[in-house]
Amino acid sequence: MRTHYCGSITEELVGQTVTTVGWVHRRRDHSHVIFFDLRDRDGLLQVIVEKEDDPALYEAAGKMRNEYILQITGKVRMRDESAFNLDHKSGKIELVAEKISIVAESETPPFPLNDDFITVSEDIRLKYRFLDIRRPEMLERLRFRSKVTTLIRNYLDDHGFLDVETPILTRATPEGARDYLVPSRVSNGDFYALPQSPQLFKQLLMVGGIDRYYQIAKCFRDEDLRADRQPEFTQIDIETSFLDDNDIMDLMEGMTVKLFDELLGVTFDKFQRMPYAEAMRDYASDKPDLRIPMKLIDVADIMQNVEFKVFSAPANDPKGRVVALRVPNGSELTRKQIDEYTKFVGIYGAKGLAYIKVNDASNINNGVDKESGLQSPIIKNMTDDVLVELIKRTEAKTGDIIFFGADKAKIVNDAMGALRVKIGHDLNMATCAWAPLWVVDFPMFEETDDGKWTSVHHPFTKPKGSVAEMKNSPATALSVAYDMVLNGTEIGGGSLRINTLDMQKAVFEALGIDESEAEEKFSFLLNALKYGAPPHGGLAFGLDRLVMLMTGASSIRDVIAFPKTKTADCPLTEAPAQVDNKQLRELGIRVREKEKKAD
Repeated sequence: MRTHYCGSITEELVGQTVTTVGWVHRRRDHSHVIFFDLRDRDGLLQVIVEKEDDPALYEAAGKMRNEYILQITGKVRMRDESAFNLDHKSGKIELVAEKISIVAESETPPFPLNDDFITVSEDIRLKYRFLDIRRPEMLERLRFRSKVTTLIRNYLDDHGFLDVETPILTRATPEGARDYLVPSRVSNGDFYALPQSPQLFKQLLMVGGIDRYYQIAKCFRDEDLRADRQPEFTQIDIETSFLDDNDIMDLMEGMTVKLFDELLGVTFDKFQRMPYAEAMRDYASDKPDLRIPMKLIDVADIMQNVEFKVFSAPANDPKGRVVALRVPNGSELTRKQIDEYTKFVGIYGAKGLAYIKVNDASNINNGVDKESGLQSPIIKNMTDDVLVELIKRTEAKTGDIIFFGADKAKIVNDAMGALRVKIGHDLNMATCAWAPLWVVDFPMFEETDDGKWTSVHHPFTKPKGSVAEMKNSPATALSVAYDMVLNGTEIGGGSLRINTLDMQKAVFEALGIDESEAEEKFSFLLNALKYGAPPHGGLAFGLDRLVMLMTGASSIRDVIAFPKTKTADCPLTEAPAQVDNKQLRELGIRVREKEKKAD
């Protein structure tokens, strides 16, 4: 039906007759001339129909509407130089139509698909996703996603990795989120689980001698959703044997550098490697955005004896934290802006946002002038010695503002870590466009509210040190784990894996998984570790999140062809949906009637 895609018809074809097919993106009627912008996945092509050349064709062209599919044959000619549109590959030429056939007509779409696109609710876009995908912006994002996966496959193929598929129907494993369960008709009462990741299978592939594995894998998690989460998502899943953590990071860093260089023309320097403890201390986040130069400063020791209990209570609490954030030239912030930041930290559980404006720090060594030097409702509760030490510790200058966070450590980290990034972007403080790094040396475990231990990554992560060291001090045990972080977003995470039976059993024991439970849930893994499991490790990149960052999209839903909503619904297919009783009976399932809501 065509000799060329719209976007591939360029000045090299001037004077030639070509045939193309596409959707009417826009039609413009001028005196005796009709212009079409014809659109396909490769781009836009300007088509011209002149009345004096063919009155009948001109009359027919006047009846064409947006989103009609047309087959057009014509001759390529150069546009006037003043009419060049360098935003498009075909922007220097136009196609003079000689024949037009309607391939398919179209009703008026529920929203414009050309440059007149207006803000439309996401539910409407997803209900008509097959139309939304036609928009050049969406097409380009999906095309870019394809380029990303192609480059990654080629890189891994070149480095000796094998593409191996792992099962979708498996059994539930404790990986930190809820599983999607699948009932079995032939085994009533039993359920498969959709994989949260191919973690155990890729480890078994290493035991099987595959040595280097990868897979573009679908994964599923039944959890609360955010802008960068979906119930089904795609991982670039990678595992390799006989490499240590530095080897794996170097290999994956090389792939990421190549990806950004070839697809975006962005050159990365060597990735910084930052211990988890440093990231939490300085940035209150295990995925710090290093584009923002500000750091948090611990001041609990200064605040332990102040009369202000908002500070002194958490300063004396082993599970508390008190930090300061110096914002250069921040004293220019208005009361309204400070109130907005106070509301912002409230999202993360903070009860307020204390601050001190530094109006004059010129003579700080001789004491603090509370009348003119500093400005804040809280300074009346602090001695001169405390204020002087705060100014020195934070290195505050005249014109700065210091914000404080004081509460349980988690609340302070969540609130002040987010505030640091928000203020940095609000005040245009970013020092670069891209800031990649590795966060390493994660804790092996974290304590739950009921005093038990849970894995920071997953229970198959290898600890640093011996079995005895891990057992004796789980609170201080570190793991051989590493996360790749870019602009404050984790795009990939992995670790070395446990490859000995005694260490795996010891980790299960620390997590409260007794021998019978371990045997029931992980007998296949424990059995495999008896038969010469090689040292191995790997990681997984979140493909959706990576493409979102690289394309500048605001949500991963904008880089997935058919995503779910924030409530895990699909407006297009109206899933999830009820099934009839016959099918439920075959599965041995009875659905409880939903409780009636009170009036």
